[in-house]
Amino acid sequence: MSSTSAPVVALVGNPNCGKTALFNALTGSRQKVANYPGVTVEKKTGQLTTPSGRAVRVVDLPGTYSLRARSPDEEITRDVVLGRLASDVTPDLIVCVADASNLRLALRLVLELKQVGRPVLLSLNMMDIARKRGIEIDFAKLAAALGVPVVSSVAVRRGGTDALLAELDRLLGRGVAGGASDWRAPDARALRDAQREADRLLKLAIRSEGRLDPGTARADAILLHPVAGIVILLAILFVMFQAVFAWAQPLMDLISNGFTWFGALVGSAPLPEILRSFLKDGVIAGVGSVVVFLPQIVILFFFILLLEDLGYMARAAFLMDKIMGGAGLHGRAFIPLLSSFACAIPGIMATRVIDDRRDRLTTILVAPLMTCSARIPVYTLIISAFIPNREVWGFAGLQGLVMFGLYASGIVGALAVSFVAKRVFWRSNAGEPFMLELPDYKIPQIKSLAIGIWARALAFLKRAGTTILSMMILIWVLASFPPAPEGATEPAIDYSLAAMIGHAIEPVTKPLGFNWQINVALIPGMAAREVAVGALGTIYSIDGGEEAADKIGQVLAGQWSLATALALLAWYIFAPQCASTLAVIRRETGSWKWMAVTFFYMLALAYAAALLVFQVAVALGAG
Repeated sequence: MSSTSAPVVALVGNPNCGKTALFNALTGSRQKVANYPGVTVEKKTGQLTTPSGRAVRVVDLPGTYSLRARSPDEEITRDVVLGRLASDVTPDLIVCVADASNLRLALRLVLELKQVGRPVLLSLNMMDIARKRGIEIDFAKLAAALGVPVVSSVAVRRGGTDALLAELDRLLGRGVAGGASDWRAPDARALRDAQREADRLLKLAIRSEGRLDPGTARADAILLHPVAGIVILLAILFVMFQAVFAWAQPLMDLISNGFTWFGALVGSAPLPEILRSFLKDGVIAGVGSVVVFLPQIVILFFFILLLEDLGYMARAAFLMDKIMGGAGLHGRAFIPLLSSFACAIPGIMATRVIDDRRDRLTTILVAPLMTCSARIPVYTLIISAFIPNREVWGFAGLQGLVMFGLYASGIVGALAVSFVAKRVFWRSNAGEPFMLELPDYKIPQIKSLAIGIWARALAFLKRAGTTILSMMILIWVLASFPPAPEGATEPAIDYSLAAMIGHAIEPVTKPLGFNWQINVALIPGMAAREVAVGALGTIYSIDGGEEAADKIGQVLAGQWSLATALALLAWYIFAPQCASTLAVIRRETGSWKWMAVTFFYMLALAYAAALLVFQVAVALGAG
């Protein structure tokens, strides 16, 4: 048994087999996410209770096709299964999760798992889809031929995990034993034999091979059309960015009013002036100016997770293959780049699915140009302050259109950089053709969707309470000390360290229209992009008092020109302002060189874009 009192069950399966949905159905909210020691591969563990009342720990391992492991995340799965990883997740029982409508690859994996020497249970997931397609599986024959128990599961249906839980109860009640395994990677002959055995099992167990889902076929005739499909994809993205503004505003107002009330309460408290300023101007004004954008980030993740659960993401990758190929990107780069809209870090890690090293490196270099959720607070603050909230064309919000344009600019920039990299720095012949399995469309599970959104909201709030809070404290210290000398006629902040730093940088940023306050905000923004919003909130609240803290957008509109605001938006499209992303690039490429290349090429692009936008805007009278 494992080192802990509760037995450990590991979920192992091919990508897109519904394993994570099953994990969510089994554990619900009783789960936590961390990283495995020494690597940035996500570790998801949870708790479940069997029908007999037995407590069980469940580990959701990264998807894999084999224990031979060709990527870091597959290596984690192999090492956990074999008991080689120095952690507390050594499994007592392995549940191999298989897509019941596509068993061939799963059977090969089951045969490998049997050689490990641990108890194995095969769970045929998504049985509802298999039955809908007319696929009939003889469970008894398959279990007898494999020599392992076989059960069905439907992660998205009430009661769909009952058979699995009952079998877990039975197997764990018999007692299981963990420990390290002496498994060895199979040679070429063994792999051929395993494939032949999987084919034999498939013919033995499948009574009816079924048919293509007619609904999926009809939908794909429209959604994968070379013209209509692209139009629909752009329409979906357009609606998503409109919703980021329209749907989020009431909740944003509620959060903003809450922080305003809290700041006023602290401001009137009988505390020493320095402590009152620290709490009100540093902590509340700084962190509150970032947390207020949580509704927008939740809406963005809602759309991304919804499209993933529907099965549309693979179609979007298929549609974009030709466009991306013209820019020198492999079709498999679409999913990593799309993931980067949420955060570049998982997007960069997702490039492991790209086999060719140069294609993978190109994707890593351009992934940070995708507009991640950390840019949303900056974009929203500036757009709300300088772009009128009115409709154009009778149905579209102007602010949402500007946001859409910023996202589009990041995409165009990424394609342009990829085009130059592939044709100037490393010319190569066309790579392997883009092969992609398109899953059936599925109705998203509300529970699984809610868990995914909740986890990402908590991650954002954790970031606000750690990285952003620490940066806000630093900004407050820099903006508050040293105090103004007696008899000073200028605002106190003009004598601070922050003002000194901002003015020192001004000769470099003056051609961009940036003032010293912007300069100060850009520096801690290197830790996390959204820190810049909190930094501006802290600086202007100290400079202008409580009114500035409450209405930071109005303060910016009164002190910045439109040209400056547009230049800052252009800067943020390209600027490399995320230390965590740069660190992941260093780890994934194994080289400081590519981290430095990414930083300096993005910095050069940001400066050039901001300079061009500011000078053109001034020439057009927006200065």
